[in-house]
Amino acid sequence: MILAAGRGERMRPLTDRTPKPLLVAGGKPLIVWHLQRLVAAGFRRVVINHAYLGAQIEAYLGNGADFGIEIEYSPEETALETAGGIAHALPMLGDEPFLVVNGDVWTDYDFAPICSSDLAAERLAHLVLVANPHHNLKGDFALKDGLVQSEGTPRLTFSGIGCYHPALFAGLDPEQPAKLAPLLRSAMQQGRVSGECYAGLWYDIGTPARLQELDAMLFDDMRNGH
Repeated sequence: MILAAGRGERMRPLTDRTPKPLLVAGGKPLIVWHLQRLVAAGFRRVVINHAYLGAQIEAYLGNGADFGIEIEYSPEETALETAGGIAHALPMLGDEPFLVVNGDVWTDYDFAPICSSDLAAERLAHLVLVANPHHNLKGDFALKDGLVQSEGTPRLTFSGIGCYHPALFAGLDPEQPAKLAPLLRSAMQQGRVSGECYAGLWYDIGTPARLQELDAMLFDDMRNGH
């Protein structure tokens, strides 16, 4: 699942007429980078939720045939936040653990291993963490002995990439907004969230300046033949 329902307030005026996942970096919309990496990792089906300007996302991506992947959409009349959006889409996601990635990040992370085997029976989530960027120096969570903890040091930043068991969202009203962090913290207290630290490229595209930085990096790579 790609989360694409956010309004992108901090990206204005770029998002006044364009949904954030369709903003372009390195000659391609952010969401297309995700689709191409998912296809390369062996994924054949993706669910995309949307709310603000969602019709543009559907018009651009269609059924996914042009990208080699089947796309289903989970429209939201008003954005349901992360956990609410996932709960709303659960009927499309099935009974097995599934990958979720934020539509407003860019990364060269290899999606293939994260859901290649079932989550350990007692786990509800597996999170990909990264070193703290300059805009989140305090981090989000700690990682110790393969388990993610809400407290502790050193702190790391949640990348917006995770594998979740549907049971994590049990009891949520699929029509009501709900945040992901409280669900994760509750599961962490039970020792049911595993994690990994990724040292590769990762960008949180939260401001126009960060989008410009990513765009410059990608074009530099292309000029250098990478």
